[in-house]
Amino acid sequence: MSFSRKLLWVAVAFSAVALVHAQQPPAAGALNTAGIDQALGLSGQMMGDVYRVGMPRTDLSVTVHGIAIKPGLALGSWAAFRRAGARAVVHGDLVLAESELDPVISKLEDAGIQITAVHNHLLGETPRVMYVHYWGEGEEAVLARNLRTALSASKTPFTAAPAPAAGAAPADPGFDADALQKALGKTGTVRGGVLAVSVPRPEKISMMGVDLTPAMGMATALNFQAAGNGKVAGTGDFVMIDSEVNPVVKALRAHNIGITSLHNHMLHGTPVLYFMHFWAEDTPQNVGAGLKAALDLLAK
Repeated sequence: MSFSRKLLWVAVAFSAVALVHAQQPPAAGALNTAGIDQALGLSGQMMGDVYRVGMPRTDLSVTVHGIAIKPGLALGSWAAFRRAGARAVVHGDLVLAESELDPVISKLEDAGIQITAVHNHLLGETPRVMYVHYWGEGEEAVLARNLRTALSASKTPFTAAPAPAAGAAPADPGFDADALQKALGKTGTVRGGVLAVSVPRPEKISMMGVDLTPAMGMATALNFQAAGNGKVAGTGDFVMIDSEVNPVVKALRAHNIGITSLHNHMLHGTPVLYFMHFWAEDTPQNVGAGLKAALDLLAK
């Protein structure tokens, strides 16, 4: 065989090997994030071994007490995917207008995605919005495709948010975030005009036999945005075991923080957890101090 023919044979062989590798699915135990992205039309972020995709309801114009709610404060649908042995699971929360609620639920049920909770998070909002928590098991790209199909019964936008410009200055939420974080004793991140703080629970948490991480909604979430006149609006939810519920309620009310809902997000969860949503509207220092009093009552 001539030298040139040998080179051609080697090139063909390498091309064939490369094609085989390109066609192979992700390694066992690895999430097929490319399949999720393609099915949803959105990209997410790896948080440990969880792939979390945000679907903010930027199409909704919701107000509470005259404050225009930013998507990151309380209008963020999301899906968190994780491998669990030979299958994947997805858990998340959907923000829906009242007219979208039943059509989306029907499509989720048709696809074998279970509903784990339906409820409010806010009080006095205009227009009314509801929240649907869900759970699915199977192949991750199929789960993502079924979720996208269900959300076609809503006006949920599937447009990726623009990435921050390279070298851009740190985001300014429009209020004294440093004062709030100092009073709270916790730090967070700012995006889209919202300061978000996450406080994970210490226990091992599972649902339907699958371990759940903080990225799958198992952390107390505190979100803040400017409310005008130097004040902030804060909302989110405390994740609690039963013995913590009423002490946290008492601490929040002692600081004039409203309780907007108390409910479950999970089915067949261990331990049994309760999720309490709140609304705070005051100076950054007062809101931070009030929420810290409640946080101090949670298990460390």
